Amino acid sequence: MIAVINNDFKLDVVSVRLVKDAPILSDIKITTPDAAVELLGKYLCEMDREVLCVVNLKSDNTPINCTMVSIGALNQSIANPREMLKASILSNAANMILIHNHPSGNLQPSKEDISVTDRLIKLTGLVGITLLDHIIIGGNNIEYFSMREKKLMRHERECYEQDYNNLKFEGSVMVAEKERSR
Repeated sequence: MIAVINNDFKLDVVSVRLVKDAPILSDIKITTPDAAVELLGKYLCEMDREVLCVVNLKSDNTPINCTMVSIGALNQSIANPREMLKASILSNAANMILIHNHPSGNLQPSKEDISVTDRLIKLTGLVGITLLDHIIIGGNNIEYFSMREKKLMRHERECYEQDYNNLKFEGSVMVAEKERSR
């Protein structure tokens, strides 16, 4: 008997690796928004469109690396939290800082800036990486808007269920099984 192997169904094996580009960071610890702006401000102010960067930090706030998450248009950049977290997780970052430019010079955060910061605070809390700040740099690298300095970076401590009997997964098998057993 001869076995026929069907090659129609293949499962690709992939790996995710951190690839390092030429460095633009130093060993200076980033403990203030001024330090972050000093590090990346000149670079971001030269851009003619919004650029969103994530600076990944060790637990003592020494930079590990920086990644450009999104290069957008004149007044917006689209970024998904999943993309923002990739390099942080691969870099084994303890902390991170979001920093982006507003080429218009208007330092006020947009609704999207606030929304993405709120989402990222919640998500980074789940994965154990602290979002320290979200900084907006104007067109001249003199002024900036720090959400941390404006007291907009609220990190609420999450409490998780410890008794599996109290877990409720909407639309899941667990809920269906509990209802059947009643």
